[in-house]
Amino acid sequence: MKPVLRPALVCLGLLGLAGCSNPEKTARYPIDPPVMGEQVPDRLGSAELKDVSLPEYASSQEVAFQTGDGAIRSTPDNLWADNPQRAFTLTLARAISDASGATVIGEPWPLAEPPRRALEVRVERALAQADGVYRLSGRYFVSDEGSGGANHARSFDIAVPMGGTGPAVSAAAASQAIAQLARQIATLSGPGRTIATTAPADPFDVDPLF
Repeated sequence: MKPVLRPALVCLGLLGLAGCSNPEKTARYPIDPPVMGEQVPDRLGSAELKDVSLPEYASSQEVAFQTGDGAIRSTPDNLWADNPQRAFTLTLARAISDASGATVIGEPWPLAEPPRRALEVRVERALAQADGVYRLSGRYFVSDEGSGGANHARSFDIAVPMGGTGPAVSAAAASQAIAQLARQIATLSGPGRTIATTAPADPFDVDPLF
């Protein structure tokens, strides 16, 4: 005897097939490399950018946004085109290099000559807020192991008016925020402090940048 399929199950199966057959329902948004303006002096030389630390909602594949009740929400219909951590790290490294002429590369370092500095960025907030502002805030750290080198621990708090809503607007605002962060890191500016390395002097290791 042939099994009898219940109408409800048949309908669910058809709906599932219909959803799978409509790839245009899912939209993917890239974080485009920002257009950098006038160059600033090179304060970094060569630096390896560690994978940027993002909040959980910002590292998810879904594009997050804040609603009027303060909640952070997302939908599987709107996704980032690349892994958010990878995209943020590569875009920021390129933007710092473009802004200053420094050689900033995301880890792992691919060149035979090791970098002179290590750069770490810890993002505390990266969100299209309900007030129409994209907020990017956190801290960044530049370490220099060379004798007499300068180590920096500084914070950033960037606000970009979005002038609209939607994932495409959020992606464009994120790109602008990264451009501002890149310029801040390239100039080693922002609230914080500078700590001198106290390692013994090496007469064969001279860094003219500091």
